[in-house]
Amino acid sequence: MKALALKLSLILLAFLFSGQPTTNDDFQGKAYYISKSTMDLGQWGARLSEAQKKQVMARMKNRLEKTYILTFNKEESIFEEDDKLDAMSGATDSWGSNFTAGKSYKNVKDNELVQKQEFYGKRFLVKDKLPAIAWQMGTETKMIGQYNCFKATASVPTSELEWYNFSWSEMRQNEESEDGETPEIPMTEVEAWYTPQIPVSHGPSEYWGLPGLILEVSAGNTTMLCSKLILNPEEKEDIEAPDNGKEINKVDYKKTIIEKMQEFRNNRGRRRG
Repeated sequence: MKALALKLSLILLAFLFSGQPTTNDDFQGKAYYISKSTMDLGQWGARLSEAQKKQVMARMKNRLEKTYILTFNKEESIFEEDDKLDAMSGATDSWGSNFTAGKSYKNVKDNELVQKQEFYGKRFLVKDKLPAIAWQMGTETKMIGQYNCFKATASVPTSELEWYNFSWSEMRQNEESEDGETPEIPMTEVEAWYTPQIPVSHGPSEYWGLPGLILEVSAGNTTMLCSKLILNPEEKEDIEAPDNGKEINKVDYKKTIIEKMQEFRNNRGRRRG
């Protein structure tokens, strides 16, 4: 497994919790995750001074550091960005917002994903199956807050984890496949830490399927770490799938993005001509 690109230097807060996991039908929990990513500036970045690199990273902070909330019961979960924190930062990123994950509903019993996406002003409701993650269970353990966690790893096609994202290199690979070439399938190495003390199969982002709540996950250049956990809150929330937008599956949504970006590129080329 390749070395993870990011290690969080974060001291975990003592987890806030009320009650313990139960087998009652009304069991519910809420986990808060801090997400941090690094960005490879490539050859362009090599020409920048250290001060210039710091300026670029500061401008990109709202895209590289985020807070998310996972609300879950035994079978269902909702994962979404903490809008309150984003509003407090005052940061806006209209370009990046087209390629970020929207509010996501998972049902682990029915193997169902429903995710709300907005792409250049159009609303989509992406309905599909949950990604099949072949976890390799390890014996290594560590404490995260008050919880004893076990390590699990997996190698997952990058397209399964970033189907809502876009890169120009990905578009070139798509064009090669249309020309009859068979491009190599990029894979992402994933490391997760889950706790059987909370026996649900939920986790942040696309991750799920372990015999305990995932409290930390690292994949590519991003790490998500649970900083606060509330079990059985006094006020329960409705966990329901989003229901507003054009229904589409993940593959067709990705095609929609690529076709639109091809259109942008071609229009830009005609203007230069």
